[in-house]
Formats: sequence, structure tokens, C-alpha cells
Amino acid sequence: MVALASAAMIAMPRPLFAAELQGVAAISVHRATAERIERRRAVKAGRLQVPLPNTPDTARVLTRLAVAGLQSGAPVMLRVFKAESELEVWVEKDGAFVPFAVYPICYWSGKIGPKLREGDRQAPEGFYTITAGQLHHGGRWRRSLDIGYPNVFDRVNGRTGSLILVHGGCDSVGCFAMTDAVNAELYDLVSASLRRGQEHVPVHVFPFRMTDANVAAHGNGAWKDFWADLKLGYDAFERTRRTPHVTVCGHRYRIAEGKPGSVGEEVALCEADLETYGSVMAAARAATKGDLPPEETAAKQPIPCSMALASCRRWVALRDRQAANGTVAIKQSSGRSRVR
Repeated sequence: MVALASAAMIAMPRPLFAAELQGVAAISVHRATAERIERRRAVKAGRLQVPLPNTPDTARVLTRLAVAGLQSGAPVMLRVFKAESELEVWVEKDGAFVPFAVYPICYWSGKIGPKLREGDRQAPEGFYTITAGQLHHGGRWRRSLDIGYPNVFDRVNGRTGSLILVHGGCDSVGCFAMTDAVNAELYDLVSASLRRGQEHVPVHVFPFRMTDANVAAHGNGAWKDFWADLKLGYDAFERTRRTPHVTVCGHRYRIAEGKPGSVGEEVALCEADLETYGSVMAAARAATKGDLPPEETAAKQPIPCSMALASCRRWVALRDRQAANGTVAIKQSSGRSRVR
């Protein structure tokens, strides 16, 4: 059984926002991992106290917004820091994002580093977005947020898996478990923004707060180049308080500072890579033993670019023609139609 925390525990000071952390000593990843595992053990033993220390007062979310001069339904942005087990919410005000709340993550599985394949029990890292269609209502967690893994970066790099959620409770395999009260607040904030017209809510997931100290201490392992690209996105947001423009070129993230008024957009393949996208995806599917017949390929691949671009619309038209030609060839050779 989960116990209620004392008033003194609830009143503990909040964690620092990332912008306040330059010059602070690097986090101990080993200690942070031990604390996360201990929380999971406490859940299984029925002795976890909620709300967790440093949890905002979820019963007063509208009051907290008003005190901060913010409005429910304004564009929002989420940032996740795995090693620290923290999730930040930023809310748009006067053309830039301002900090609203830091929430402790009760549990996430795996270790720092990206998710690579279905079933690896690993929480992902990268740049994702939530749309209205990703408000999750099925299964165990009926009010949760699908962060959009795999995105186009993950797909071109052959990474598999799906349905990575921000959800309630304090146990998870690959997702981010926030406790029920915090999850309800996050769901309400994000869904209100989507209803008011924000098309893509950015979710940036980092291995740790990408301060110079943390990167120097932990950024030289197998994921050095990947984390260096994530840091570019982290730094761009820290400088401008606008969501950076993120594309994928040559299997890597490419970052540009967001334009004024930028509140989030889907990560897309860069224009230079559109011509080779089909062959890249075929190689990725073959590497993961997930090859599809041509007519399924066109239908199931998400569009890797923005349809607002003429080059993207031309690419989609060409893709569909090629898929249709492949379907006709299959039907003619088999002598019968395939039913889907």
C-alpha cells in the first residue's frame, strides 16, 4: 500500500532548473541509479510515500499557473533528465518558454543511453513530440502521453519499439512512471495545449542535464557523438527559450535555433536525405528482420518530412507511385489481389 507523505516532505525545496545549474558539480549517475532502484523496491514492499519529495502541489495547478502569470492551454514543452529522474514543464509566455514545474520521475527502466530495440527494457533519448493522436487512452494507463518513439531518427537508425509513455504509477518497462497525481497534471496540461491549437508538444529526453560538468564527467563513452548532438539541442533551448529546429541528416540530429514564436514541430528528415530515405529504411528493416512488401512499406512508413515543403510533397507523390507500381507487379505475378 502506498503511504501519504508528511507535510514537511511536501514542503521541501524544488530542484534547480537547468539554467541555474551551470557551475554545479556533475551528478553521480551511480548514486542516482541506486535511488531509483530503491524507489521501485519501496513500491513492491508497499512502503513508498507519495507525493514524492519535491513534487509540486498538484491540487493547486491552476493557482500555481496564475501565480506564475501563465495560462492553462498555452503551449507547453517537456524535458526529461534520466539520471536525475526529473521531468520539467515549460509554458509559453510572450513568445518564449518559461519554467513552470519540475517533477520527480518515480521510475524509469534501463540506464543512460538510447533505446535500441523492442524489448530491451530501455527508456529512449532524443527529440520527440506529442500530438492529439498520441493522447493515450487504452490498456493499463488510460490517461497517458505517448512521446512518439520511434521518430524518424530512430527509424533510419534501425531502432525498434513503440508506445513509450509518460504514465502514472511507479513501475515501468521503457516508459516514465510519474505517480498517478503527477501524471494527471501532465496529461491535463498537455491536452489543454493541444485543444488550444498547439500541434506538436516537444518532449526532449536527455541522459542527464547537459551541463558542461555533466558532459565532461559522463559524455565520453559509447554514445559520445549522439550525446554531443543532443547537447546542441539542449544548448539552443537554453540560449533562446524557443524550441530548436531539429532535423535528421546522415543518421544524425541536426540542430538550428528556433524561430521567434516556435513552440514545437515534428522532427523531420532533412531535404538532402529524402532521395535516399527509401533505401535507408529498407536497409534498416532488413537489419532488424522487419522487411515489408512494397505496398505495405508506403502505407506504414510515417512521412519523414513536413508536407508544408514542396520537396516533401514531391517525395510523397513519388513514393506513392513507386509503391503502386510495386503493388501492381506483385498482383500480376501472383494472379490475385492481396486483401489488407
